[in-house]
Amino acid sequence: MTSRNSPRVVVITGASSGIGRATARAFAARGGSVVLAARRAEMLDDAAHECEQLGGQALAMPTDVTVEEQVEELGRRAMERFGRIDVWFNNAGVVVFGRFESIPSDVWRRVIETNLFGYVHGARFAMRRFREQGRGILIQNASIVGRTAKPDGSAYATSKFAIRGFSEALRQELLDQPSIQVCTVLPSVIDTPLFHHAGNFSGQRVRAAPPVYMPEDVAATVVGLVDAPQAEVIVGGFGEIAAAQARLAPTFSTWFTGRALHSGFLGEEPTPDTQGAVFEPMHDNRGVHGGWRAEPDTGGPPLASLSQLAAIPFEMAALPLRMADLGLTATSRILEAWVPLAFRGPRSH
Repeated sequence: MTSRNSPRVVVITGASSGIGRATARAFAARGGSVVLAARRAEMLDDAAHECEQLGGQALAMPTDVTVEEQVEELGRRAMERFGRIDVWFNNAGVVVFGRFESIPSDVWRRVIETNLFGYVHGARFAMRRFREQGRGILIQNASIVGRTAKPDGSAYATSKFAIRGFSEALRQELLDQPSIQVCTVLPSVIDTPLFHHAGNFSGQRVRAAPPVYMPEDVAATVVGLVDAPQAEVIVGGFGEIAAAQARLAPTFSTWFTGRALHSGFLGEEPTPDTQGAVFEPMHDNRGVHGGWRAEPDTGGPPLASLSQLAAIPFEMAALPLRMADLGLTATSRILEAWVPLAFRGPRSH
C-alpha cells in the first residue's frame, strides 16, 4: 500500500504536450513514476527525459488510445515496469472546429473515438487493476465544455459531456470499494498546443478564447486530487463563472456562450479546411505551452472584459445558493452515515 505522501505510479495519456506533459512534470517533481502515452514517440522521449531530470522515473509508450489493444499494452507495460498503478489520468484528446454540418462525418466520429472511447479503453484497464489492488484513482479530463458546450465544437462538446456521465456512472458502480476514486477535471481555456493542432472546417483561423490559464494550474489540480479526491473540480475562475451562468440562467447562458465563444475562438483570417491532428499527430515540437497568453489576437480584451461583466449578476445570484449548499453539505454527511445503516441487511448471529 502507498501512503498519502509516497511517490505514485501514474499513467498519463496525451502526455507529449499540454496538460498531460505538465502533469507528468508535476508528479515527477514529487518523485513519482510516470508512464507517458501519446502518438508522438519523439515528444514522449523528450518528456520522459524531463521527468527523469526532475527526479522521477519515466516510461514512454507510444500509444493511440483509439486502439484498445494499444491501451491494454500500455497498462501491461506499466505493471511490468513498476508493479502497480496508483493513478490513471485519461487526458488524450483532439478537437475540430466548424459548424456541425460543415464537419465531415469521419472527422466528427474520430473526435468521439479519441476523446470518449480512448477514455473507456483506459478506464477498462485501470478499473480491473484497481479492483484487484483494492485502491486507485482514475482522473478524467472533461473540460468546462462538458458543462457549458460551445459553438463550432459540437463533437468536442459531445465527447466532454459524455465523459462526465461516464465518470458519474463509474462512481456509482464503485460504492462497494470506497478506496477507488473517480475524479473529473473541468479546465477552462488552457494555454496548450491544442488549438494549433485542431481540425478546422470553419473557414476562419482558430485561436484560444480569453481568459487563458496555464497548464500548470491543471497539473497542480490533478496532483491535488490524488491526496484529496473530489468528484468534479473546475480549473480557472472563468470556468466557475460559466458553470454558474449555465446553472442560474440557462437561456442567457446559451445566448452569451454562443455569441462570445464563436468570436472568441475564431479569428477573421480565412483559412483552408484541415483535419489537423485528428487522425495523425502534428510533428511541430510544441511542448507544454501553446503561446496563447502572449498572443495579441485571442479575442482581445473587450471579450474578456465583457465575459467578466456579464458574470457579475450571476455571481451575486449564486451567493444564496452557496449558503444553502453549506446546509446541504451538513445534511449530506448525515445521510452518508445513515443510509448505509438503513439499507444494511439483518445481521447474522
